[in-house]
Amino acid sequence: MRDFGITLFDEWTAMWNGDLGLADKIMAPEFTLRYAQPGASDYDDIHDPRTFAAKIAEFHEQRPGIRFIPQGEPVVEIDDTRTGFVARPYGAALTGPDGEQVDVSGTDILRIADGLITEVWSVSGGPAGRSYY
Repeated sequence: MRDFGITLFDEWTAMWNGDLGLADKIMAPEFTLRYAQPGASDYDDIHDPRTFAAKIAEFHEQRPGIRFIPQGEPVVEIDDTRTGFVARPYGAALTGPDGEQVDVSGTDILRIADGLITEVWSVSGGPAGRSYY
């Protein structure tokens, strides 16, 4: 099950990198997002894959070229029913308002039930935060 959890996190990352068709594959029909980043309250009312994919597309329009990369060692606790948790740090690179490269990091925790993501906790310092070390 560890491999399943790592693959699911990789698909989660690919979705955030623009492969929006993955939303219907990896997200439960109804889920909860809990984002601790500054300005992330728009995600509080998103509970379905279609709306989530549209929000990710909007996110990319506002931050062209942003790229997410899993970092560090994943923590995977998933049973044979594909239910449990995956947590992993990630890094993101984007171009700042003055054209400078900005590196940020955070950690995403995915709660999974029957192989689908049902809840997400995510924390990042945003562009003013620290990069992963």
